Amino acid sequence: MNDIWWQTTGEGNCHLVLLHGWGLNAQVWDCITPELSAYFTLHLVDLPGYGRSGEWGAMTLEAMAEKVLENAPERAIWLGWSLGGLVASQIALNHPTRVQALVTVASSPCFSAQDEWPGIKPEVLSGFQQQLSEDFQRTVERFLALQTLGTESARQDARALKQAVLSLPMPSSEVLNGGLEILKTADLREPLTALDLPFLRLYGRLDGLVPRKIVPQLDALWPRSESLIFDKAAHAPFISHPQAFCAPLVALKKQIEK
Repeated sequence: MNDIWWQTTGEGNCHLVLLHGWGLNAQVWDCITPELSAYFTLHLVDLPGYGRSGEWGAMTLEAMAEKVLENAPERAIWLGWSLGGLVASQIALNHPTRVQALVTVASSPCFSAQDEWPGIKPEVLSGFQQQLSEDFQRTVERFLALQTLGTESARQDARALKQAVLSLPMPSSEVLNGGLEILKTADLREPLTALDLPFLRLYGRLDGLVPRKIVPQLDALWPRSESLIFDKAAHAPFISHPQAFCAPLVALKKQIEK
């Protein structure tokens, strides 16, 4: 039980590690791997406790970051979606020499709403934790539906997410609770101000989980990072707008290789 599930594909001379979000697994990237594998060597990962890495229990953000890094190439672009964005960010903070660039997708350094900071109300995350113990599958399905609300292809996108979940064994309620605890408590806003490497943040304007109001706040807090908002996307822009999503990643690769 030493390794998490890890698959490498593609022939590009630049490595790109893709980290999925809460409740999901690496199948969520199926819609963009054909496009990206022409430019990158892709590393598809099931986070500890999720999908084919299901033998692992709940972990702290730090422990998850260290576990994922064990299998990683020496240098790579790290892309994390939602909860995966926190894991990728933690890796960039702890091991900046291993990270060519950091890309976060529909992710926040602090998912919980606080004072003047927009986010998910802590009681909503606590409610999900409570509901997990009562109706496991329905709670996960409800969370998936929230991720696509408002997009023109909402029903189709939700189906793609659900298919990714159901195609593999479900994470345990302990792992899902641990993930929600990270979303509820993690706050990387200040640590990431010191990050000195290419940093691209991608958002969906219709995202109900990561409010677009955080974008200008983070632009000011992290002036060395870049942000891009997909106008008609919600929490999963790579599913609703795969081609538009891949374009800035290819541009980032070219920028790094200059």
